[in-house]
Amino acid sequence: MIPLGEVKEAAKMQLEVLRIDGSKTGEKVELSPAIFEIVPSDQAIYQTVTAYLANARQGTHKTKTRAEVSGGGKKPWKQKHTGRARSGSIRNPVWVGGGTIFGPTPHDYEKKVNEKVKTLAKKSALTYKAKDTNLVVVEDFTLDEFKTKRVVEILNSLGLKGKKVLMLLPKNDKNIFISSRNLPKVFVKDAVGASTYELLNNDVILFQKSALTALQDKLVGEA
Repeated sequence: MIPLGEVKEAAKMQLEVLRIDGSKTGEKVELSPAIFEIVPSDQAIYQTVTAYLANARQGTHKTKTRAEVSGGGKKPWKQKHTGRARSGSIRNPVWVGGGTIFGPTPHDYEKKVNEKVKTLAKKSALTYKAKDTNLVVVEDFTLDEFKTKRVVEILNSLGLKGKKVLMLLPKNDKNIFISSRNLPKVFVKDAVGASTYELLNNDVILFQKSALTALQDKLVGEA
């Protein structure tokens, strides 16, 4: 049995580098087997994604207890001989406007994950994406202005129309980010900073060529 995270014995995988108009450049990039052809760990993915989603929670939910709602300083009526059920305060939880029993209180949802587990999770996610051929590599490009229409044209040219796309850049590019943020199915990240959740939560990962190199150097260095 091959241990999780070990590299499979297989031919090295290569991808065509495309131009932004969808044509082939004639160049190919090699995917590192240590990242894109490992035995994936579902447990590492589960731990990392669960922690990512938990850490995104604000934890500010709050309801008022009977000690915090207004009113109730006086017993509403005497204990006996009224024909009504006895009651000591209008802040009683069974009254409309009363306090809440066992309601949520603010607390921290933070979960911590070992860095090696995070790295294994990213490699596992990328291995699954490579296996399903959901990776596209395009030549490096930028935009001269904020132009959402231009991003749509590029994605359509690459055959990604209507798909949920994670576009990975070698570094933050303000023009591409702002041009893409109004597109509900397009997400832009610098490659090194992309989380396991973001690598999985898409139909296709679109790499700029330099972004793929940067991500591979980072993950191989953390092995």
